[in-house]
Amino acid sequence: MSYISGVAFTSLVTTSHEAYLAAIAFYTGLGFTIVRNYTKTVNLQEGSYNLAGISAGSLRECWLESFPLTPLGATGAKKPAQECTSVQTTDETVLKLRLATDSTDHAVCQLPNSGAVVFFSANIAELRRKLAAMDIPTIEEPAAHVDFYVHDPLGNRIGFSSQQRPFLAPCLSADQYTEDSPEAVAAPRRAASGKKKIAVMTSGGDAPGMNPAVRAVVRAGIYAGFDVFAIYEGYEGLVGGGAQIKQMAWADVRGWLSLGGTLIGTARCAAFRERAGRLQACYNLIVQGIDALVVCGGDGSLTGADTFRSDWPSLTAELVSLGRLTPEQIAPYPELTVVGLVGSIDNDMATTDTTIGAYSSLERICEMVDYIDATANSHSRAFVVEVMGRHCGWLALMAGLATGADYIFIPERPPKKDEWAAELRAVAHRHREKGKRRTTVIVAEGAIDDELNPITSDDVQAVLSGMGLDSRITTLGHVQRGGSAVAYDRALATLQGCEAVYAIAEMEPGTPSPMIGVQGNKIVRTPLVEAVRVTQSVAKAIEARDFDAAMALRDAEFSDTYKMFISTSMCDDGRDILPESARLNIGIIHVGAPSSGLNPATRAAALYCLSKGHSLFAIENGFTGLISEGRLRKLEWLDVENWHNLGGSEIGTNRSLPSENFGQVAYCLQKFALDGLIIVGGFEAFVALHELETARPNYPVFRIPLVCLPATLSNNVPGTEYSLGSDTCLNVLTGYCDAIKQSASASRRRIFVVEVQGGNSGYLAAFTSLITGALATYAPEEKVTLRKIQEDIALLHESFSKDVGDNRGGKLLIRNEKASKIYSTELIADIIKESGKGRFESRTAIPGHVQQGRAPSSLDRTYAARLAIKSCMFIEYLVREGRSSRGEPTVPYDEYFVKSVERHMLPGGKTAVVIGVEAAEIKFRDISDLWTHEANVELRKGRTIHWQHMNGVTDMLNGRAVMRERTGSQ
Repeated sequence: MSYISGVAFTSLVTTSHEAYLAAIAFYTGLGFTIVRNYTKTVNLQEGSYNLAGISAGSLRECWLESFPLTPLGATGAKKPAQECTSVQTTDETVLKLRLATDSTDHAVCQLPNSGAVVFFSANIAELRRKLAAMDIPTIEEPAAHVDFYVHDPLGNRIGFSSQQRPFLAPCLSADQYTEDSPEAVAAPRRAASGKKKIAVMTSGGDAPGMNPAVRAVVRAGIYAGFDVFAIYEGYEGLVGGGAQIKQMAWADVRGWLSLGGTLIGTARCAAFRERAGRLQACYNLIVQGIDALVVCGGDGSLTGADTFRSDWPSLTAELVSLGRLTPEQIAPYPELTVVGLVGSIDNDMATTDTTIGAYSSLERICEMVDYIDATANSHSRAFVVEVMGRHCGWLALMAGLATGADYIFIPERPPKKDEWAAELRAVAHRHREKGKRRTTVIVAEGAIDDELNPITSDDVQAVLSGMGLDSRITTLGHVQRGGSAVAYDRALATLQGCEAVYAIAEMEPGTPSPMIGVQGNKIVRTPLVEAVRVTQSVAKAIEARDFDAAMALRDAEFSDTYKMFISTSMCDDGRDILPESARLNIGIIHVGAPSSGLNPATRAAALYCLSKGHSLFAIENGFTGLISEGRLRKLEWLDVENWHNLGGSEIGTNRSLPSENFGQVAYCLQKFALDGLIIVGGFEAFVALHELETARPNYPVFRIPLVCLPATLSNNVPGTEYSLGSDTCLNVLTGYCDAIKQSASASRRRIFVVEVQGGNSGYLAAFTSLITGALATYAPEEKVTLRKIQEDIALLHESFSKDVGDNRGGKLLIRNEKASKIYSTELIADIIKESGKGRFESRTAIPGHVQQGRAPSSLDRTYAARLAIKSCMFIEYLVREGRSSRGEPTVPYDEYFVKSVERHMLPGGKTAVVIGVEAAEIKFRDISDLWTHEANVELRKGRTIHWQHMNGVTDMLNGRAVMRERTGSQ
């Protein structure tokens, strides 16, 4: 079973212990699998860390998960995705069952009285059989897209559908769904009579990624059979009406992926705050036949949209009473459907991990601070950098960690009024004494002390100048909003824009307005009103000086990152030094090809180790250097201080493996008495970890804790959905493809076939296609055939046949370097050129090793620090628990860090692990389990293709899915 709604997390709440247990039995009986059990008295002691994803009001929680549909092999086991004859077309979902403390607690997804959670099932008959066996009566009510309903033990109305999306045709059988091509079972359903009309608008401050979001809404809406309108100038256009409400065609949003700001405009509108303004807006929508609105903006914009929705019935009634409309005219529009997308560079919206534009803004800040650091270092100056964030310190916090800042000021964790100046002086002085020539302080515009007094950039500069430092202030201002969206924001905005259209298609009368967000790397829907309420409660907590509550209301990553910033930037004063008996020798080695992320990870590990009194030894030039020279260099504070923005590898890397000489490797590890080893790199690092683990019977020294930290642009390491360096590579490819596409557009009727790296993993090709608007993707996971190339050529002919001189008409095709042994990049380009017969031509573009990048992206920098520090903590924990001969430390470990590792520990005390990111959560995975069940060693990648869903979205937005439906091609 998999679900239809696209909501990655749906919470159902009860205060009855019996109903809670009955609900667990009910959902497991339907095929859900328990993936997490939480009991407050056991898992969460008073005052301990914030457990990610667990609600504060829960006594118990049970998380159940459904998994993607996959055909079974001859043995009855699921086939690996790349061995299937078709692409997986469903996602997994997580259902959270909560036993709450009192009845006032609310579910994350509240259901209206007439609403239901609807799940997709590929085998409705089998589902009926299971329900009958549980004596659960079905409710046979005719409803669009829903086969039948039941009530779960909590009283929730649950529907089951044979259609994955409302505008997708029903699946005939489970076998067909998993064996036939997606196009055979996912043909869009067009409305039998008339078309639904929807509108999209942007409001509030602009954010990079708004244009990709609008593009996705327009094209996904057209694909779903809707008429799509854009409302220009935000709420001003909604009130003004007329030419400001414009119907959008497919080609109207061509080229929007690469453009910053918002092309449909945004403006503040005082008139909309008044009922008279909303009355006019209601009139404007009804005369256009629009009754669904997608709003991309911040909490104020989304609040206004939901107010408009609430007022809609009374507004339509008033229009009739005033004689402006007749009862017959308003009858088809009894309510307004509103869906919210969060466009905000501050990343200040609750119930979503990230907002559209936040990482683009962070990237601008990091780039500017890097420039500032260069001149600060030249003149030995101090710089105070002010960034946006009136009520949210996310930008300042992440920028502080990513740029190696000495100190930060954020509103959620203000310093003490009478102590912050002295602490700042102490940190700056200490770092200068170590040899640092520059001082960088990041200040959020809403920075305050613990008595709510503002801390301004001038205040901070005065402290630094008082130390005798030549100090300057740089206020970045609106440069943080400008420019093209980074790869992450383009993908986020695109996927959320499509989800907004899905939500409109699926919502039933009375359903609360959803906000489209992201949790655990999955697109989710949460009640808009609840998201805004929690967001505003952060500001209220700060005003009430309840700063612990303010931190808790942010996501778990926020608190995690803050503690890691403190450990790497401010804990070098000896406050956390362990007694000599508890200090460790840890090694770090880079293995495989260079990627941006190796140096930031090494820096973070070194600074963390130094703060604890450990020694971090760099093994230079990979295992070749270790075997031939036995070179290990102890890293000091000044050695690594400026590695946060360096690409490549400062300690050297290559593809050598320990099997070249196990004996020499064991000798060197024993010589330097290493207590643990961190192996940073790609698939070679994964193989190296496996080799060391399997050699343990012959070489006992290898029984120390071993951690593989994935770092490769190919993102092909089993056990993780993200590898260091892959985001930097995607940003490089984004800029490269934007430039190539501009050339293609200027040259008119030209196609570029761009070859990207990735080995046998199609991650880079799939992701690059999604974020650049490529017309086709050639990747190893899907066989390249002449028929596919012919289909792409037909799509090119159709696209150029409708070309009327648009200046953004350039086309891209993305090919993975190992997509096919026969159809090379040059051959595909030649076939296209020959088939064009003069109507269009083709060129090749191969970025090559440029993809390894230069300065790491902001996302790679922050994740490098988090993963590296967690790796060190893992080694600390295992040594502390398993090597009592060294004695217990007299200084206790920080409770947060201990719990942070414990909650990810593996059963059985595994000591050779891959640290990875799964559903945005950092996890440790046993290497032997990964090697046996998830690694495709021959193809050097994992068996799980976690990015496969992007291909379907790309095909929908580039027109291929529409053409396939029309022609019946597969």
